[in-house]
Formats: sequence, structure tokens, C-alpha cells
Amino acid sequence: MRRFTLPKLYAITDARLSGLAHDEQLRRLSEGGATLVQLREKHAAPRDFQRGAQAAVSVARGRGVTVIVNDRADIALAIGADGVHLGQDDLDPAAARRLLGDDSVIGYSTHSLAQLERAALLPVDYVAFGPVFPTRTKENPDPVVGLELLKRAREALDPSIPLVAIGGVTRANARAALAAGADSVAVVSALLSEPAEIERRTREFLDDLG
Repeated sequence: MRRFTLPKLYAITDARLSGLAHDEQLRRLSEGGATLVQLREKHAAPRDFQRGAQAAVSVARGRGVTVIVNDRADIALAIGADGVHLGQDDLDPAAARRLLGDDSVIGYSTHSLAQLERAALLPVDYVAFGPVFPTRTKENPDPVVGLELLKRAREALDPSIPLVAIGGVTRANARAALAAGADSVAVVSALLSEPAEIERRTREFLDDLG
């Protein structure tokens, strides 16, 4: 398993929020400077998502963007994505590692210190923790963990494992999440809610993160 370095901005697509196909979202995010994009699709049929994700990978390959597929290790494998991000109810990370191989990136969502400690024993490249702040992009979000618990999560996690702060991250609070110990911040609404502004918002976010 290779050592994986996360960029400070972890951009996530949302076709329903942005009204744009995943490839167009990725194009605009990358034009703003994003170098890693997770393709997240909670509503489309798997076959439709696969087609959209394949188009996004085609765009990414010409731009040097790392593509992570949310939830679906099978789709990540089929389209040649760089990796998969798994939730607590998805495929076990060990099974995903066997499926995708040692060179693929595998991320894992956690929502409590107990889950995070278990994740540290799994063959994952990074761990996401949250929601750190209130979020509206998930229909049934887990309880907000807050900055203090995020700090404790960083202290509990092996320093070699990157930590992503996820949930309700905006330009106003992103630096606080990094200061609490996150290596990267996952952002959805703050980048996508105004589709025509995605490129500008991404660039401004990156400028804020330094």
C-alpha cells in the first residue's frame, strides 16, 4: 500500500446540488485548482453513475486530477478511478483492498472516536471524520462531532494516516478544522451551490487554505 498525501482541499461532486454532470463539475473544480475530486452520487442508477464517472475520469486524466469514487468499489474498478471512499455500511475496506489492489487509494468515513480507532487498523490510506459542522448535503447526517472531538481524533490517529474533516465545511471554518488537526477539508456546498461560481469559489478556497 503506497503512502498517500492528501491536498488540503478535498472536493466532492453532487449532481443534484450543482445541476451539472460529474465531468463538468470536475472540469470546473480543476480549473479552480482542485487536484483531488470525489465523485459522489446518491440518486442515479448505478449504470448511469458509471457512465458519468467514466466521463469524469476522462476529463481528469488530461488534468492530473486524482479521482475517488464514493461508496462503489466496483465502479471505481470498472472505470479505472484512482480509488474509492467507503462509508460504515459499504464494502469492508479489506475486501476493497483485495479488489482494487495495493496502488489504489482507499478512504474510510468515521463518525466517532471508536470508529476512528477501528479504522486505523484497516488497510486504508486516509480516514474522514465528521460531520465536524452541521451539514445539509446528507439526508440523515450523523451527530455533529465539533472541533474539539476532531482534535482528539487527530491525537488518537497514527500521524502517518491523513485525516479529512468532513461535514459543513465553509471558507469561514475551514482553517479552524485544519488548526484542529485535519490534513484536508472535504467541501461540497461551499463549492457547488452556485454552479457558475465553482471555479472562482475553488480558487478562493485554496487561497484561504494557503
